[in-house]
Amino acid sequence: MQDHYGNEVSTGSRAALDAYVEGVDLFLAAEAGAGTAFERAIAHDPSFALAHAALARHHQMYAEPMEAVKSMISARELGAGYTVREQSHVAIIGHLIDGNGARAYRDIKTHIQDYPRDMLTLQPCAGVFSLIAFSGRASREAETFAFFDHLKGAFDQDWWFDCVYGFALTELGRLSEAEPIVERAYNANPANANAAHYKAHYLYEAGEHAAGRDFVHDWLTGYDRAGLMHCHISWHDALWAVELGEIDAAWSVIEEAVRPGAAWGPPINVLTDMVSFLFRAELAGLPRKEALWREISDYACIHFPEPGVSFADAHAALAHAMAGHDMALQKLRETTSGYAADQVRALARVFSAAADDDWQAAIDGLLPLMSRHERLGGSNAQRDLIEFTLLHALLKLGKTEEATRLFAMRRPLLAKDGLPASVFSKAAA
Repeated sequence: MQDHYGNEVSTGSRAALDAYVEGVDLFLAAEAGAGTAFERAIAHDPSFALAHAALARHHQMYAEPMEAVKSMISARELGAGYTVREQSHVAIIGHLIDGNGARAYRDIKTHIQDYPRDMLTLQPCAGVFSLIAFSGRASREAETFAFFDHLKGAFDQDWWFDCVYGFALTELGRLSEAEPIVERAYNANPANANAAHYKAHYLYEAGEHAAGRDFVHDWLTGYDRAGLMHCHISWHDALWAVELGEIDAAWSVIEEAVRPGAAWGPPINVLTDMVSFLFRAELAGLPRKEALWREISDYACIHFPEPGVSFADAHAALAHAMAGHDMALQKLRETTSGYAADQVRALARVFSAAADDDWQAAIDGLLPLMSRHERLGGSNAQRDLIEFTLLHALLKLGKTEEATRLFAMRRPLLAKDGLPASVFSKAAA
């Protein structure tokens, strides 16, 4: 038997295969229910190694490490006698569960030469929290595009492949090429949270704030709050609400869908999205929320107690600086752990200066980072936190002409109407 991407699957149970295929689709679409589908596949065929591996990956994505390890043990024990593809597939997922991303990526690049449509081995390379994005390498956006561009001949208007390929084009600024692919992916499967998310990024990069807010706000009404992307897409909704002057609506979204304890989300999304919103809200002139800064600083200490995930660490540094948590901040000023530890150290000093209103020190610390902060991972939209911090600092020092010129050079589509007053009015004043 085969999955619907044409890969042979070693199970004697049609019901198990059907449940596994359903789970893969739900997983790729970041919809709720993938774990339940994989568990149902295992119930139909307890020896189904691929289902155990998929369940392990599902648990990992939902920040359930102990459950991931248990499922991976079963997958490894069962998969040794399966086909060459399945053995390789299980081994790759195992490297991910073990935290050996570099080995997983090397093996994926070999694996896809023979099995380019083995979807759960492609997925770890997609998006801005991927093995490529969190590699710390320069030009990782180009590397992500090249990875999927190489595979496009193996797919003909597939709803998942199109969405990740279109997003890779979006992040490179190739918006005219990205738009039809992103739209095609979304129309092929509107329930796909990744397609909705990547359409939101396209609209952000195109500077379509009202259209973006209308789209994500409406789309979220049909998305299960247990879905993997609910927190992060809500962050997009809240940011656009601020941009459009809908302040009460923005805070309502944050309280219901992003704030720790108020809504579910993977810890990396809760931390980075909450920190980013709080700071960008201040750049927009909204009053500081001291209690929320302390709350998210404490959250960072609980969920990311030791440095290592540089994108999370950079946001934790901002949280600790704003909350006055000097001990935690000092650890990040000195860290050597993580794929972009040098940038974390620099940003810890920058955000400390910003918290103290020392805008010249913030500028001095930011300027060396501006040509290479993609090494941190995250999307262009997420790393606008860094871009806008520099612009805000320039405006606070009265360097409006320099800020305007810099914005036009680095984010030309966002700058097409000049500096957004809703974001920079307080600094300019």
